[in-house]
Amino acid sequence: MDTPLWNLSPLGQLVLIGMAVASIPLAYLLWRGRHRQAGLWHYALTVTTLFLTFDLVLFGAFTRLTDSGLGCPDWPGCYGHASPVGALGAIELAQTANPEGPVTHGKAWIEMLHRYLASGVGMLIVLLAISAWRDHRKARALQQRAPMHSAWAMATLVWVCVQGAFGALTVTMKLFPAIVTLHLLGGYVLLGLLTLQAAKLWLHAGAREVQLVAVSMRTGLWLALAALLLQAALGGWVSTNYAVLACMEFPTCQGSHWPAMDFAQGFTLWRPLGLLPDGQPISFEALTAIHMVHRWMAGVLVLVIALVLWQLRAYPALRRPMQLLGLLLALQLVTGLSNVVLGWPLLAAVLHTGGAGAMLVCLVWLLTISQARTNSPVAIPTTLRKAT
Repeated sequence: MDTPLWNLSPLGQLVLIGMAVASIPLAYLLWRGRHRQAGLWHYALTVTTLFLTFDLVLFGAFTRLTDSGLGCPDWPGCYGHASPVGALGAIELAQTANPEGPVTHGKAWIEMLHRYLASGVGMLIVLLAISAWRDHRKARALQQRAPMHSAWAMATLVWVCVQGAFGALTVTMKLFPAIVTLHLLGGYVLLGLLTLQAAKLWLHAGAREVQLVAVSMRTGLWLALAALLLQAALGGWVSTNYAVLACMEFPTCQGSHWPAMDFAQGFTLWRPLGLLPDGQPISFEALTAIHMVHRWMAGVLVLVIALVLWQLRAYPALRRPMQLLGLLLALQLVTGLSNVVLGWPLLAAVLHTGGAGAMLVCLVWLLTISQARTNSPVAIPTTLRKAT
């Protein structure tokens, strides 16, 4: 059954569904914050949007790992309808023709629920942009300093539109590995942008000062963030190419510390799922190379994060995020090993994606609430202090 890849007829209905999804947390925030100041309302809305975006990343991983990414083979609806209910007949035909194929009733609902949640998050980000613009304009009128520049919220709005485009391409390009991986990375970038805003508003709401840290501490945090994003990209490449099961033992792979690998095929980025650019199937050696590079980079990331944790011990004010980062690192090690030795269980795989997102949130939070101490205070001799 040939289905047009693009069908914008249900777009208006999907916008209304997104507004309905966004209205649920908004109603709760309005009720809980009916006596709050405007600044606290903005902070609460940002944290709520961050939380729901994190849930969206987890649900996106669940959608991918249950092979539901093509549960509705067109965009933005499902066979030209706003829900699988309207597409019931088309889904039934596709499922009857191929019961184990990408289109089933369950997969269609998983895919559309993911789109509904994404629409709701998009609506909340629109409200965040409006709120940040109003705060910035009000602060300028009063000749005061705004909690943060509204450009951050506007950049987040632009980025969520980019994410929507990648979500559409994920479907229309039939799970093209490079597009799916970029879509995952885009979700992490969105988490980072929202975390930055939440941290800035947290500092402002509590009239808190940024924590002064050594330049080496800031450098370590930036290195950890860069290593984490690289590892997330490699992890997305492993998942989208189904290379997890290329190695099912640890620390060896296929009984060797250096199994047969084809790096050229494995890291040919622009190609269809499971195929090379010339249409030939990708080799098992290529999948092994993808898996092993991700495994080696995990070791590098562990060392970098461990160094950051060791440096953070010198700052009692940062103890809680330090402890959280340590726990998340342990979670990543456990879930990563579980994916290998237990045959890629769904729960461990989803938690592994979520753990990476939570580590990113933690690192961006630490970077936002800290600042490099460029000039060390000069100690004043005791005699001079008494004289003054």
